[in-house]
Amino acid sequence: MATKKKRTPNVQNNSWVVIAADSSIDSQKHESEPAFVRLRNPSTDATSLYMLSSGDVQLFEVKAFEEDFHSWFVGQTVQRDGRLLFVTPMDPLYLMMPYLIKSGKEGKFQPVDQVVVDEEFPACSRLLRCTRSLASLHHIAEEKEVGKQRFHRYSHEKTMTWLKKKVERAVCVLKARNISVGERVKSRTYIRVKSESDYHDEDYLRYAHGLISEYLSEDLSKALLKHLQLPELTSPKESEPPSKKRKLSDKPVEAEEDYTKFNSADFARKPPKKMTAAQKSLAKADKTGMKTMSSFFSPKAKAEKK
Repeated sequence: MATKKKRTPNVQNNSWVVIAADSSIDSQKHESEPAFVRLRNPSTDATSLYMLSSGDVQLFEVKAFEEDFHSWFVGQTVQRDGRLLFVTPMDPLYLMMPYLIKSGKEGKFQPVDQVVVDEEFPACSRLLRCTRSLASLHHIAEEKEVGKQRFHRYSHEKTMTWLKKKVERAVCVLKARNISVGERVKSRTYIRVKSESDYHDEDYLRYAHGLISEYLSEDLSKALLKHLQLPELTSPKESEPPSKKRKLSDKPVEAEEDYTKFNSADFARKPPKKMTAAQKSLAKADKTGMKTMSSFFSPKAKAEKK
């Protein structure tokens, strides 16, 4: 069950409000506390925020939702940072894969603790402590054991097989939860326009591929699309997951259109309609001494008392 928790990172006078499962912040079995860490995003190669559970057992992805001029009341204080963080489990192999791909270009087996190294993100070495890391490494790399030490080398074929299974599992979840997919799905309003029986396997595969591609580089996403035997689209379709179009971020969602332009002087008004012959004649008539139409409907002046 999800619950609201307040975590205080190693920043003075700063705290965040987080929605996370109780299991992600349970530190009874481990000495260390859960920690927010900055790691290299496997899709964008930029800095992203993640969370490691107690003892670095589990990796969690952190998504932020923010609106302008929001704050939180935490105890007797007001927290100025009004963002709401969502913490969800994530497979650490996605973050380790770029390092393995880079080292795999050398074509030799190497110890994984010498591969997952990053001077800009030293916390990446903590990914190796996650329970699923070393136990699942054989899904994306070849293994060789010499004595008591293991060596690994990135395998593109194994990675494609592993990612295909990820896509297939996502398809099963989409069908089980009756999630709308396909070209005609209105993702902005989440309106279902056709029944599940009308969807094709390609619709589900393409949608699931979009979900998994959130954690892949562009080249790897295209390679997976080819491995799934799906033709590459020339332009984005509405069948892409909503997360591909509008993500939770630390910035407010902007409007699709600038509606203030209709109040500006630069807004082009419609030209006046042409006058009829009767209207032209009336305009030329001598109106001296004639009352205006509005004068017949104006309130009468009160008579003065004698």
